[in-house]
Amino acid sequence: MTPTQEEYTMQFGIFSVSDITPDPTTGRTPTEGERIQAILTIARTAEEVGLDVFALGEHHNPPFFSSSPTTTLGHIAAQTNDLVLSTATTLITTNDPVKIAEDYAMLQHLADGRVDLMLGRGNTGPVYPWFGYDIRDSLALAVEHYALLRRLWREDVVDWEGTHRSPLQGFTATPRPLDGVPPFVWHGSIRTPEIAEQAAYYGDGFFHNNIFWPMRHTRQMVDLYRQRFAHHGHGGADEAIVGLGGQFFARPKSQDAVAEFRPYFDVAPVYGHGPSLEEFTAQTPLTVGSPQQVIERYAAMREHVGDYQRQLFLIDHAGLPLKTVLEQLEILGGEIVPALRREMATDRPAHVPDAPTHASRTAQQADAPTPVGGAR
Repeated sequence: MTPTQEEYTMQFGIFSVSDITPDPTTGRTPTEGERIQAILTIARTAEEVGLDVFALGEHHNPPFFSSSPTTTLGHIAAQTNDLVLSTATTLITTNDPVKIAEDYAMLQHLADGRVDLMLGRGNTGPVYPWFGYDIRDSLALAVEHYALLRRLWREDVVDWEGTHRSPLQGFTATPRPLDGVPPFVWHGSIRTPEIAEQAAYYGDGFFHNNIFWPMRHTRQMVDLYRQRFAHHGHGGADEAIVGLGGQFFARPKSQDAVAEFRPYFDVAPVYGHGPSLEEFTAQTPLTVGSPQQVIERYAAMREHVGDYQRQLFLIDHAGLPLKTVLEQLEILGGEIVPALRREMATDRPAHVPDAPTHASRTAQQADAPTPVGGAR
């Protein structure tokens, strides 16, 4: 069972980008159907081993399968009890904010509140014309679409006019958010300061998926978000809601982990054919070694970014077979996460907030005074 909110201050979980990649050790490529069934098994196992979050990306092109994350997450919701279901990422640029409002409120009801979103611009340029947009408008789309999405979730009747979609007159998005509390939003970005600013302006979470960048870049992005969060009056900089991405491959003996993972790393679509495994692990959070090495690497993350609320790991990529991914999940849930929970709780200031949940946010709303005027 997943620990209760009172037993931890951070959320730990996994995310998938939904790639369909040949296994370089066998040459075999799983079918779309096999990969989709595998992701369901991975999500169920994540809950069984005690993780808190499962997040699924959105892509509309091969070699990825996750074009409709709400469908997949809705299915997973019916097969789990405690797992928080998230996206990684929902494309706020090319998706219609009206459809996002409807789809994720519906998923929120089906999952009894175990839903949040990670919004982002995505990393596939051709997706923009496929959905009738221009990539040169990506930042403007992210800003305008999210402003509308917030209103659709917070106002029962919306009159709206903008630049990038048709106006709305007297529109009500259905269903309404569960308990009147919209899903929590993380703004996901690797390199865009404007997205960190957007998260800070609204007092939302900022998820820095730092799987490709050195820690100095991660620190700069998170520091910017924290400073702007405080500037906009949401609390102290250390009260901002931060999430990090990461990736690892572990075996009891570090040399076995390196030998097993190297062929996958060398030809992986996202980072293969470039820096060596040793160079990449030295410069980025990718950690290949023993469970203790993974624990030490990620326990040190708060030295760079402060106390934070969510840590997600990418473990099902680069053609790794399902059997291996499930073995990694057992190591993550059985050895790594329990140790990290203890490490991250040590000397954690009492005023640093826990990861937001539907229950905690519903209670917070019930205790809040009635606002005067419109909410931002």
